[in-house]
Amino acid sequence: MAIVEATIVPLGTGDTSISKYVADCHKILKNEKQIKYQLTPMSTIFEGELDVILQVVRKMHEIPFDKGAMRVSTSIKIDDRRDKKGTMEEKIKAVEEKMKD
Repeated sequence: MAIVEATIVPLGTGDTSISKYVADCHKILKNEKQIKYQLTPMSTIFEGELDVILQVVRKMHEIPFDKGAMRVSTSIKIDDRRDKKGTMEEKIKAVEEKMKD
């Protein structure tokens, strides 16, 4: 299982706001049952099988082009741990537990 962070930013749109593009990208996630995702103020975080996540991010990367953007910058961070399963919630919980010390 992988945890992936993706940021998809259309460039040169003439508008400093990208929330409408983010909303359009997230509309396709409603039909994705094989992954979990979490919208954050700066990115979207995914949890699931890496191949599935990368296919979804590829679809999301195309959405700003479909909406008229001529350039899109997509940044992806991948945490692909294979020695044990770890969810987004478990990673947060591990840090919070250490903060109690």
